[in-house]
Amino acid sequence: MNNKIEKLYNEGKVDQAIHLLIKKIDEKPQNIENYLQLSTYLIEQGSADQAQKLLEQAQHLVKKPRELSYNLAVCYYMQGDFDKALNLLDQIPNDDLTLYQKALTYLKLGQSQKALAYALTIKKIDERVQELLGDIWLSMGEAKQAEQMYLAIPEDKRTAKVYFLLGVTTLEKDRDHAEKYFDQAKQMDIKYYHHAMNQYVSIMKMLNNKEKKK
Repeated sequence: MNNKIEKLYNEGKVDQAIHLLIKKIDEKPQNIENYLQLSTYLIEQGSADQAQKLLEQAQHLVKKPRELSYNLAVCYYMQGDFDKALNLLDQIPNDDLTLYQKALTYLKLGQSQKALAYALTIKKIDERVQELLGDIWLSMGEAKQAEQMYLAIPEDKRTAKVYFLLGVTTLEKDRDHAEKYFDQAKQMDIKYYHHAMNQYVSIMKMLNNKEKKK
């Protein structure tokens, strides 16, 4: 990774960093590191489609195209092409990053048991992994396990989403506590809160209607 360009990017000079990397790629089209760095920036900036095109072109130019597979799998995942993402992930060794992405992808495909199997084999458990495990347990209807995972995330690392889902997982047993979590989510990101609450209300209505029909 080019540290000088990384410094520019971290300082918020995104366009400048991207422009410099494009120049470097033009100068040395076989250097794999530049493609990886540029595709990571494009993914972080929400341009997964551009990152995908870049990496697909790079596959024909670099000596070890397989080293591009992880970033390319993330691009496919971000664009909803989960089968393509898994196909690539299956071709790379199962390190923690790959296991995390596999678990994430299986969760999106609605295959929670498989997602859990991969997530539980991740060695380094940080807040990202704890959140993922919470999401998987919640998708399986295991609110207690989900709550434990979300609570394991240090308070200073909790996002509006984590607080919202803590509200969801504690709502039945402790409504007052749940309301506090919802308020924290609302304070952190009001736009996310309203979007998540609308989704949650819709799901609850659907489940209640199903129960009534039984």
